[in-house]
Amino acid sequence: MDGDVRVCFVGDSFVAGVGDSDFLGWAGRVAAATSGDVALTVYNLGVRRQTSSEIRSRWLAECVQRLPEESDGRVVFSFGTNDTTVEHGAPRVDPDVSVQNLVVMLRECAAIGWPVLVVGPPPIGDIEQNARTAELSARFADVCASVGVEYVPVFDALAADAVWMQQVRDGDGAHPDRGGYRALAALVRPVWERWTPAR
Repeated sequence: MDGDVRVCFVGDSFVAGVGDSDFLGWAGRVAAATSGDVALTVYNLGVRRQTSSEIRSRWLAECVQRLPEESDGRVVFSFGTNDTTVEHGAPRVDPDVSVQNLVVMLRECAAIGWPVLVVGPPPIGDIEQNARTAELSARFADVCASVGVEYVPVFDALAADAVWMQQVRDGDGAHPDRGGYRALAALVRPVWERWTPAR
């Protein structure tokens, strides 16, 4: 068994699995599908409504407590949809700031030596916001490619996924139930399996 692999899932309400009747979300499902040959500990650090700026301000202090030097510590980031939400006539976070937040967090992970996986922001039930989120996801992908970090773009696949979109509409307009999270987890799982230690 590969020893003491610890992964922090850091992000927003989608990381937390809001709306899932099973209380697993996509992070819980991906972790549950990991081979029993890996001694895996996962920490869900998703917070509802948080933007990339709010996540940037808290993530390092939270992860340091959970990823000691003697462990195989890793970080999964996923955020962005809250950044593109319009409040008071403008997105909650300017796209350039969102990108810079990701750059800084990836740089901090690299300095410590934590491998990183980034999962892109998903669509919701708002067409105009989805256009902004799709653009931000593409920029996140470019940032990750430039530094050799794995990126999982989920926006297009979920926008075309009947289960995800229907459950978002049936729910609060943003979060699906278990079926939607199963679809998101299925997109992440192949990359997760490459990214976690060889078994």
